[in-house]
Amino acid sequence: MLTGLRRSLCSKSWLVDLPLIALAWWGAFWLRFNLGVPPPYFGQALRTLPLALAGMALALLAARVPRQSWRYVSLADLRRLAGAVALGGLLTTAAVLWLRAPGFPRSVFVISAALTLLLLAAARAAWRSLMERTQALAHGRPGAAAQPLLVVGTLDEADQALRTLKGVPGWQVVGIASPRAQDAGRTVQGVRVLGGVDALDALARRHQAETALLASAPGDPLRREVLLRWSGTPLNLLTLPAASEWLAGEGAPAAPRRVALEDLLGREAVQLDAPGLAALISGQTVMVTGAGGSIGAELCRQIARFGAARLVCVDVSEFATYTLEQTLQRQHPQLQGLYYTANVREPQRLLAIARQHRPVVVFHAAAYKHVPLMEHNEIEALRTNVLGTLHAARAAGEAGAARFVLVSTDKAVNPTSVMGASKRLAERVVQGLAPAYPGTRFVSVRFGNVLGSSGSVVPLFSAQIARGGPVTVTHPDIVRYFMTIPEAAQLVLQAGWMGESGQIFVLDMGEPVKIAELARLLIRLSGKSEAEAPIVFTGLRPGEKLYEELLASDETTEPTPHPKLRISKASADAGADADAVARWIDGPGSQASGPALRQWLRAQVPEYREPPALG
Repeated sequence: MLTGLRRSLCSKSWLVDLPLIALAWWGAFWLRFNLGVPPPYFGQALRTLPLALAGMALALLAARVPRQSWRYVSLADLRRLAGAVALGGLLTTAAVLWLRAPGFPRSVFVISAALTLLLLAAARAAWRSLMERTQALAHGRPGAAAQPLLVVGTLDEADQALRTLKGVPGWQVVGIASPRAQDAGRTVQGVRVLGGVDALDALARRHQAETALLASAPGDPLRREVLLRWSGTPLNLLTLPAASEWLAGEGAPAAPRRVALEDLLGREAVQLDAPGLAALISGQTVMVTGAGGSIGAELCRQIARFGAARLVCVDVSEFATYTLEQTLQRQHPQLQGLYYTANVREPQRLLAIARQHRPVVVFHAAAYKHVPLMEHNEIEALRTNVLGTLHAARAAGEAGAARFVLVSTDKAVNPTSVMGASKRLAERVVQGLAPAYPGTRFVSVRFGNVLGSSGSVVPLFSAQIARGGPVTVTHPDIVRYFMTIPEAAQLVLQAGWMGESGQIFVLDMGEPVKIAELARLLIRLSGKSEAEAPIVFTGLRPGEKLYEELLASDETTEPTPHPKLRISKASADAGADADAVARWIDGPGSQASGPALRQWLRAQVPEYREPPALG
């Protein structure tokens, strides 16, 4: 506190503020007497000037006004300044009245306060305007030519984008294109709304702008509309990164970047129970299996942000484990990370790791997820997805973990594939194991496809587009639910915090997306047309559904306090006999043929059915 007071007293703003306060005090007398102050009142003004300076100075100190940065003065700063001036006026009035000055003109108090606020605010606004003008001239000097830029969005969105762009060199905003026709001709921060989004291409040509910045929020229909309509033109489409991106060190704050698929299909940011998650994770030991995968690695990053003291990362891939280690050491140097190349099929190895570090929470993300591949590797799917889950869950229970969270899949809902059925059986095994460890909450979390995850269609499509096509889609009507990797990881954390033992959570995945439309969006984002990268339909693969189940329907789920999490009614399942399942997979199952494995899987998961044939 003393340091802050010392800095306020030493602020250079006093060199301007005190003379302006004195000028306002004299100006109040001049205005009161029509610019001709009678001699008696001239003496009063002179004698009371120190009181006016002292009263205003004390009020400015109390409101910490001298610590404001003039270059970045805002409406909030001006409101604080107005409050300080009002307080200073009261202090000055009280001091002068205490002196009992005969005939002192009372209107001077009000006039001087108004003049003080006007002069101090004008000085700050003028300085900010000068700095912004100087910066704009610097960005526009030879050798640093600014590129013309159109901002696309509503007035509020354009206002936010313009504020952000003030600190970004290399761009000159020439106008705004609004989705509302009635906005034409209006101005935002001195920038004119040139017309509607329908005329974006014509506006760009008229103002020689080769780039447009989409100011709308991620997932806004306007983004998709603009991309689908204008991506075939020479117009470059950019957006500003979300706060979560640059907070995670994934880009420079405010620097415009190309529109990505996540911007078009993403939704509103997840609202986390931050205090609850911090209480669960902060200062604790957390263990993640499959830590090198897309979801596992993002879980590790999110856990590190919540202040875990120790993070135990387990993955069978040496390279994935090494990559994760390098990333976490760079982004979270304070984190104590422990990295193990271990297989979840090895129960003694998992148990030894868990007992050594005693994690409070175990997130189990290790799994085989590729649907067609597992159709021909049934026993491997059972060993990893079912036995691996059993081993991880037992290790958590034996080590005294407070929570075990299984990362499951929407394909476990009425499964038509070996992979989906194996994940549904893994859920049942976790439910069946829960009573043996009453001190541990066992929770499963289901979600659909994750954009950009390893094995997803996005990297495949991107590689095919880079080669010039064809882009292979199995069926023109096939649809899937999508979410971003950070969104999925955050909701897994939230479900792990709020879940009770035996519950199965499903995530609100929003509206399903046609894979063919996804392919078209990716082609356009890559700057190509469908003629340059044609789409070819190849037919459904083994075990693949045309439509995924609706994850958040009232018929199959129940609501929770969190708007994006629901509880599956399958949570009422008593679960499977974990020991019996393990004995069969390790025993007869290891020698069984594919048809025999499928027959046994149907007995364990009655809802497992072969996918219907398409007519």
